[in-house]
Amino acid sequence: MDLYTSLISGLFFPLQEHFKKHDSVAVRKQMEISQWWDDKRLKELQLSSLCRLLVHVEAHVPYYRECFAEIGFKARDVHLLSDLTRLPLLDKTTIRHNIEALKSDNARYLASFNTGGSSGNPLIFYIGKERVSHDVAAKWRATRWWGVDIGDPEIVIWGSPIELGAQDSMRALRDRLLRTKLLPAFEISEQKLDQFLDEIRSVRPRMLFGYPSALSHIARHAETRRRRMDDLGIRVAFVTSERLYDEQRQQIGKVFGCPVANGYGGRDAGFIAHECPHSGMHITAEDIIVEIVDQQGVPVPYGEVGEIVVTHLATRDFPFIRYRTGDIGVLDSKPCTCGRGLPLLKEIQGRSTDFLVAQNGTVMHGLALIYVLRELPQILAFKIIQESRDFTRVLAVSEGGLNPELVEKIELGFKARLGQGVKIAIEEVTEIPAEKSGKFRYVISRVAPG
Repeated sequence: MDLYTSLISGLFFPLQEHFKKHDSVAVRKQMEISQWWDDKRLKELQLSSLCRLLVHVEAHVPYYRECFAEIGFKARDVHLLSDLTRLPLLDKTTIRHNIEALKSDNARYLASFNTGGSSGNPLIFYIGKERVSHDVAAKWRATRWWGVDIGDPEIVIWGSPIELGAQDSMRALRDRLLRTKLLPAFEISEQKLDQFLDEIRSVRPRMLFGYPSALSHIARHAETRRRRMDDLGIRVAFVTSERLYDEQRQQIGKVFGCPVANGYGGRDAGFIAHECPHSGMHITAEDIIVEIVDQQGVPVPYGEVGEIVVTHLATRDFPFIRYRTGDIGVLDSKPCTCGRGLPLLKEIQGRSTDFLVAQNGTVMHGLALIYVLRELPQILAFKIIQESRDFTRVLAVSEGGLNPELVEKIELGFKARLGQGVKIAIEEVTEIPAEKSGKFRYVISRVAPG
């Protein structure tokens, strides 16, 4: 670690977190101790945190106060982690219909957030400072597993309007101090790809961060252009927000000359798990209880496939208890060779976002269209299918029906990105079906880039 990075990670970033009233520094330091605890001690910590959470929500969260009363559940009677299964699952529809009742009556500094929508089912919810502190700490800890830290030069390939829209002068100054360069992933034309490669070579980052599909697309372009990128000293490429495929991992690693570290989580569910240098996908057990459940919501044994359900233990202000992620996964019973006691996710399925090709040939990330639909609260779920450069279909589940005004907004948003001559066919459906494989894909392009 160079002197500048030491100053940023040891002084500037902690000061920033202090002024934001975040406890992320203290939480990260404790996590770096508890990650080496054995399974028994970690479960004792989880049980203690779970009991505190349930006692709090019973007293201060109207939704859970009513829920507990209806099913005869008493927080003080919880003595085992398995007692959690007595509570109902929480899903996006329930949150939408109980948004105010899910707020703690003594919550302060709540901030409104929304999911990116890559699950095809966007959601608006709230996060308190405790939750932010713990998520920042968990990500920070995982970053340090790879020999990099806050303040090391970083290139971020991202597409969320939350980040891209926040590039005011203060944010720009902060990014310069942190040595973070943000590159937009929405439009990836050949010219933009060349510029990305120039930026990466100019910055010579220690780490890359972005969607696996975006980074692999850039890597493929570097190969096509015969531009060497493995001599820049990049130590790791962090990927998240989509399923990481083996071929993507291999291509990114080969082109940039670094290992690829997979991360799993979301704005709603939190920082669930991250890969270590020994290939273990470690769950953030200090904050997150992960259950793998069947179609009836019953937990399945280790090694069996089911839906990933999470309880975030640092969400007293707006609880996420037995929250259905909509993702499919498998828990691993074997410990990681790295020696950390944190439990492992063996496999994560069901997260994939394709690229789209505009009428003029511009390649863009699928989230460019997802965010059009995400901004419409009437749209509950969707699937985008690009049949050709001239024709794109949208399957939509709506609340109250697809009125002409809503249809027009979708068409205008899509045509602004794909081209004015593109035909947009919007079909109202009652549900979004899974693929034949059982996996869910919410953006599908049948158009080959290039």
